[in-house]
Amino acid sequence: MSDESSPLPRRAFLKGTLATTMLSTTAELARTAEAASKAAADSPIVQENARPGADDWQLTRVRVDGAGFRSPWIEGYCSKQSVTVGESIDVMVSCDPARRFRLELFRMGYYGGKGARLVKSFGPLEATTQPTPKPGEKNLHECNWDSSLTIDIPEDWLSGVYIGRLTTIPEAGEAYWQSHIVFVVRDDRPADILFQVSDNTWQAYNPWPNNYSVYTHPQGTQGPWADVSFDRPYAREAQHHSVVDDPRTVGSGEFLPFEFPLAYWLEQHGYDVSYCSNSDMLTPDRGLKCKAFISVGHDEYWDIRQFQSVQTMRDEGVNLLFLSGNSICWVTPFRESSSGTPNRIMFRGGPYGGEQSHAVTRHEEHGPFPHRGPDEGLLIGARNVRPVNGGGDWAITKPEHWIFKGTGVKVGDTIPGLVGWEYHGNPAEIEGLEVVAGGTAWQSGVNPQNWTATIYSGPKGNFVFNAATIFWSQGLSTPPGHVLPWSHWSRPHGPDPRVQQITHNLLRRAIDNKKV
Repeated sequence: MSDESSPLPRRAFLKGTLATTMLSTTAELARTAEAASKAAADSPIVQENARPGADDWQLTRVRVDGAGFRSPWIEGYCSKQSVTVGESIDVMVSCDPARRFRLELFRMGYYGGKGARLVKSFGPLEATTQPTPKPGEKNLHECNWDSSLTIDIPEDWLSGVYIGRLTTIPEAGEAYWQSHIVFVVRDDRPADILFQVSDNTWQAYNPWPNNYSVYTHPQGTQGPWADVSFDRPYAREAQHHSVVDDPRTVGSGEFLPFEFPLAYWLEQHGYDVSYCSNSDMLTPDRGLKCKAFISVGHDEYWDIRQFQSVQTMRDEGVNLLFLSGNSICWVTPFRESSSGTPNRIMFRGGPYGGEQSHAVTRHEEHGPFPHRGPDEGLLIGARNVRPVNGGGDWAITKPEHWIFKGTGVKVGDTIPGLVGWEYHGNPAEIEGLEVVAGGTAWQSGVNPQNWTATIYSGPKGNFVFNAATIFWSQGLSTPPGHVLPWSHWSRPHGPDPRVQQITHNLLRRAIDNKKV
């Protein structure tokens, strides 16, 4: 049917209107990106990404055992979650059967679209078959393997996420096999943006060696029963059956599927970004030197000291961007390893949420827990809800808000599939808090739950934004080595100029403290 007031058929008219809106958004995005790049011309990130990228850094030949978790043919882990220049880190490697191997170490970034830069190669080195630990108290698996090599961090290694590729050197007639290791190089410089990787959550879900995570204790999947150690390899990405089906994640935690698209995009546009692990946020000192703090991806497990640190940062004027979902869900106390290394063992100590119903119910159904965290909504703006997982479209409710400048969006416009794997809802009672997007997430068409993206002002002209979805980064970029995740028969579509422009707007306001 034609629209009588228009010389064009209605469908063609709407199509043309949408195309015009998208062209306008793309033009605004280009202007914003150009301005950001020019402003950051002297950034160490810009200088780093001008260096040659690697053509070959991904895993090529991957083999996992019959259970689908580990790669005993070659696997390894690092002695620390993060390290700074001038320090060293040990890498523990096991091969079954014993083999020589080589390690290529890459810094992850943009690098002209290649996604990584080779910083150093090691080998050939010798690897023995190191023992699989027997389950300890609370099903703890702590490897205590011998070190295969020690890496001294030189002065010119910029803060970032560093992924190593372990490759066996085959004997005659054999195939080679590969897996990853991962760690963060941190620094202490004043930076515009602090990017916190969600490695506590990587470890909580890590099923190495054979389905042993905080979710697999016989007493229950949601209680405080299991301990997990960072002294073990990361198995294949723990959500692979339901969210990410990509064996190339073996050894790299959840960085590649959920966090790399943000790091790649930030470095592509020259943002001055520094990186840290969850365990680096036990005091607010690092964050107070930055203008913006980003929680990314699946950021579920926080030591209570992390919560207190980020709360202090907000109160002191740091802008907080929760480009994440299911964030600050479980109190996760750290303790030292059996060898005395700090912050190497953790467990699910209890729910965040204070007296909110989702916390009270979890405590009653899955406890008793030794801890109850404060209401996370009073920090992040919205809360963990039940059900907390599902998929949906990210629907705009307040298009006049400054975060949408240059996007051309209207009330009810949607970004398909951007909500998932888990999300936030139930906005907190904070004066001036605004719901900028919201809608319904579904578990394969059932169990509907409302989600809400929120923003509120901090006490010193800063702000706290909550995108309310693990999948936000999927709308920014699709770097090499990345596979789009999915959730409950719903999936994001990849880069979207509206997500990119919203993120530029947020970062411009955070960094320049100017209205956009």
